Parts: sequence; C-alpha cells; structure tokens
Amino acid sequence: PTRRSSDLYKYMFGTVLQESLPIILSFTVKILVPIGISALLFSIAFKQWVRYLKIKQASSFEFVMLQIKIPHEVIKSPAAMELLFINAMFQFIPKHWYINFMQGNIIKPWFSLEIVSIEGVIYFFIRTPVKFKNLVESHIYAQYPQAEVLEVSDYTEDVARLMNKEEWVMWGTEFALTKEDAYPIKTYVDYGLDKPVTSGEQTQVDPLLSNLEVMGSIGPNEQIWTQIIIKSSDTSWVKDGEKLVQELREEYSGKKEGEEGAPQMMTKGQIEAISALERNITKYGFDCGMRSFYLAKKENFNPSNISGVVGATKHYGSGNLNGFKPANIPGGFTYPWQDPKKKKENAMKAELFNAYRKRAFFYPPYDNVRVGGKHIKRKPFVLTSEELATLFHFPAGVAETPSFKRIESKRVEPPANLPI
Repeated sequence: PTRRSSDLYKYMFGTVLQESLPIILSFTVKILVPIGISALLFSIAFKQWVRYLKIKQASSFEFVMLQIKIPHEVIKSPAAMELLFINAMFQFIPKHWYINFMQGNIIKPWFSLEIVSIEGVIYFFIRTPVKFKNLVESHIYAQYPQAEVLEVSDYTEDVARLMNKEEWVMWGTEFALTKEDAYPIKTYVDYGLDKPVTSGEQTQVDPLLSNLEVMGSIGPNEQIWTQIIIKSSDTSWVKDGEKLVQELREEYSGKKEGEEGAPQMMTKGQIEAISALERNITKYGFDCGMRSFYLAKKENFNPSNISGVVGATKHYGSGNLNGFKPANIPGGFTYPWQDPKKKKENAMKAELFNAYRKRAFFYPPYDNVRVGGKHIKRKPFVLTSEELATLFHFPAGVAETPSFKRIESKRVEPPANLPI
C-alpha cells in the first residue's frame, strides 16, 4: 500500500503537473498577462484623466481679491471670523462618478487668507472665487458691520514687475504641522479671546500680534506676505482624531479599554491635551497650505526679519499639542558644490513665488513638482475653523497697532443690496 501511494503521488505531482504546466503557462501568457497589462494601462490612463480634469477645472476658476479695511475699534472675538469661514468658505462638491469624472466637477473651490505688510503698512486680503464674492462680502458685513470691503488688484503683480526691473531678494517658506492633524494648535480660546472685549480693555493677549508687530516694523522697499490657502476637508481626520483620543487615554491611564483594575491618575497637562483634542474634532475642518515671504530690495534686505517671521508662529505651538515648522524652503543643499551658482535655489524660489501668486497648493501641476533637483510634494494639513480664526482675524480693541489699514470713521451700515 505504501508503494502504491508513493506511485500515486509521483503520478499526480509529476506526470500530471508536467502535462498541465504548458496549459497553465499558455493560459497565463494568453489571458492573465493581457488582463494585467490592460488593468495597469487603464489605471495609468485613469490617473492621467483625473489629473487632466483637475488642471482643466482649476484653470477655469475666476478669482477676485478683496481687501478688508477693519474699523478703528473691533470689539468682537475671533469667533466672528470663525463663523465667516464656516458659512462662506466651507464649500463642497457632490460625490458622484458622473458629476466628477464625466462633467469634470472634481475639485473643491479654494480660498486664500492673506495678511500683508507693504513697507510697514498692514493689509488684510481674502482671495475668493468670483461666484462666492457676494457670499463672502455678506458674511463679513454680517459679523463686522463697520468694516469696508474693496475689490482690489493683486498686490503680487507690483512686486513681480519690480523684480524684473530691479534687484530684489526673496526668502520664502511653506509650513507643516509638527504633529498629526488631529492635534490642535494653541487657539484663541486657549488665550482667553473667546469673549468679546470692552473698549479699552488691556488684559487679553492676542498671539496674532507677534506676527503683526514684526510685519509693522519693516521699512521702505520691504514687504512681508503671509498666505493660508483653504478648502473644506473630508471627515477622515475626525476618525483619526477619535482613535488618537482613545490611544492617549489608554497610554496616560496605563489601562486599556476593557481591562480590570484602577487606572493611574492623569496629569493636568494630559487631561488638557485630551480635552483639546476632543474639542478640536468637533469643529469644521479645512485642508490648508500655509506660506510666508520676506521680500526687499537688495540694499534693504534684513535677514533678522526672517527669524521674526518664523518665530511669530511659535506662539501657536505647545509641547503637548501641535505647532508649525518650516517646510520646502528653497535651497537647503548640504555642500556648496551641489549648487555653486545658486541656479537650483533660484529655480526653487521662482517656483515657490509662482505658486504663491497662483494661490496654488492642492491641485496639479503645483501639488507635486520636481525643481532644482528636488522633489516637492505639497501635502495639505487640516486646521479647524477655530484654528483658522486664531491665525486670521481682525485684532480687537487691545491691539492698538498704528500700522493697520483701518477705517478712521465708522460706517453706518453695510450695503443693503448684498444677498445673504
């Protein structure tokens, strides 16, 4: 019986396999390989089709630049700006294959929040798609009835012309978060700015002022630009945040969910971190890209202003929460012979400058580029409406900074014909 079984196995795994192998190979070559190649080609073609749709739709958007002249006295908290972001800028598109891939409606509209200092005078700008212009204006007037909104030309055009005629020096950087998206930065609520201030009150500290003081201190032939590009985010970051909260609870308490025994006491900082995370994931989330530039004539360029621009972001950071760090700074070569004539660095500066002027971050061809021998992949991070309002709001009565472009006389009321 043993010999018969052995002979049977030899027949099955020897003769049968030998006879079947040509058939299997033939099937693989004639059927499976063409299917695999076809699937690969389809995947490549589909990705290129989606890229084409994104470029086409992005180039079709028309934008307008709005300058907001803030009143001489602002008594509202940054919560007013938070409502503006939620009601006017949290825009989305329907998810349907026909609408997205056949009609080409595949990308979300984006907005740019900009604070700019031109020779020490500070301006607030919002760049919005034309079709949302009235909506944005309406909500600005709803929250700040004494403000004035003006449609203006793009301030970057003037510098672009000057740089072609004169010798200007440019330094620029993008920013990334130091931790996962769900971790919040230090917000206006943490600074106690969530309550309206009364006229003349001087007890509150606004972290935005550190940045504005640096911007207001520059002189002739110097400019500082800050830009936050935003679009509505999906909810995946919320799920990641909920998972993170659970992990931190288990880590800080020394006890996993379902385990028996008394948990260890959490510190005040640990409790505050979990509380901040839980509050953060209840807010509206926005995909963001953030940049800062310092530009000046060669003879006026002051490198200390670079430290001021980067250092001003540290007020939003916290050891147990999130913060900002520079990213995609042009240059950064280890050895001088890697870029002896600064051609690569200048190419990277030109690409960054052009991306700023285009207000481009999320979509091709600016989301993934190779320039100066380096691969730059722009990955957006998520900030909530509360975090955005901390970074971009109109300083209240405690911020009596003379360099703001304010309205000296109060307006009676906003235009009555703006739709809500």
